[in-house]
Amino acid sequence: MKEKRKRTKLEALVYDYKTESEYGFTNVELKTLLVDFPDIDMDKFNNAMMGNTCMVNDRKEIINYYCDVLTALRCGIEKREMHWYEWD
Repeated sequence: MKEKRKRTKLEALVYDYKTESEYGFTNVELKTLLVDFPDIDMDKFNNAMMGNTCMVNDRKEIINYYCDVLTALRCGIEKREMHWYEWD
């Protein structure tokens, strides 16, 4: 049986974040999350978020999937562009 990998602190923060949607973050929730990262490179974060698949809820709000937010946070924190293998 394959052993489960332990989540990183950043993965736990993103996936355990209390969001309205079970699928991800509204823009308001995302802005609230970003307050915890004052040194994040927002250009790298936004570049990683660009072109992501998302959904719209009943209130016509965009929902950004957890996995995409996690990747964008990594890029912004590490001040780097996305790697080719991070595209989903």
